[in-house]
Amino acid sequence: MAGVIKPGWSKPSTILFASEIPANQKAFAFAVAQAAEFGADLILFHAYDTLVVAASETSGIRYYDYAAAARAEIQHLEPLAQCVRDAGVQCEIVVRPGLAADQLLAFLREREIDRVVMGTHSPGPIGKLLVGSVAEAVLRSAKVPVYIVGPEVVDGEYRKFATRNILCAVSLQEASYTVAAFAANLAEQHNARLILQHVIRPQDRAEVLAGRTIDQIESCLFALIPPELKRKIAVQTIVVPGDPTEELLYQARAQFADLIVLGAQGATAFAAITRHGVVYKVLAHSHCPVITLSPVVLAESAVRGEKPLASEVYMAGVF
Repeated sequence: MAGVIKPGWSKPSTILFASEIPANQKAFAFAVAQAAEFGADLILFHAYDTLVVAASETSGIRYYDYAAAARAEIQHLEPLAQCVRDAGVQCEIVVRPGLAADQLLAFLREREIDRVVMGTHSPGPIGKLLVGSVAEAVLRSAKVPVYIVGPEVVDGEYRKFATRNILCAVSLQEASYTVAAFAANLAEQHNARLILQHVIRPQDRAEVLAGRTIDQIESCLFALIPPELKRKIAVQTIVVPGDPTEELLYQARAQFADLIVLGAQGATAFAAITRHGVVYKVLAHSHCPVITLSPVVLAESAVRGEKPLASEVYMAGVF
């Protein structure tokens, strides 16, 4: 099943930073730090819908000057690009007219990008403001990992943006085996400790346990780690009953997590609007960045992979 995972996902060579104007400085700092760590190129991507109106010198007819609009957007991003270059990172500015989510997803189909880094909005009166409509669309549809810096993420500079502890949400959904394998690859790359956490909802407890103890289920979770990585990384498993969002956020702090890995299969538009999705709640309140694999990636891994028996393996990361 892990065959869908690409080497560049855990060691990116090209990172895209989805920038607004003005840019989310906290998310930008994480993007630059990752590019510097991996020696990756950084693309500053911005989609705009502001059209510059100009007038012909001869006729006086007003028209939309697309070239002038693009130049204006590039000029806004140039100080960011200079900061990137000052950090010793190759940088490219890409601006496109149109809806941000549509243009970003189209660009991901055109270029070889290994990771998207973006920030999110603070919670507001409209449900999608919980993460921002652009982030919501991208994390549901991107074919590469999406690294999201939420509004409550602590500035990473104090710890030099190091990733020492990775928390990966796990569940019984077999289509998300890829999430655990991806988290294990990240742990190897960063020489980090990996914590696999499975939260059993109260209404599912009898079915999930099925005569087994919590300790037995915790032992089964080790089967999620790819065999070739089992001796290379330190893994801890945690199984607890309770609310998935509350327990995941609690363990992220208790385990001093620097990164949370989630499968975003439950990240539907309806969940974003109603705020009932675990993914969106975690993004809104996590103290550390969250990296997600979209439903598109998870579905592809399910198609490519062989189906293990539910009694043998516990699958990861779908809410």
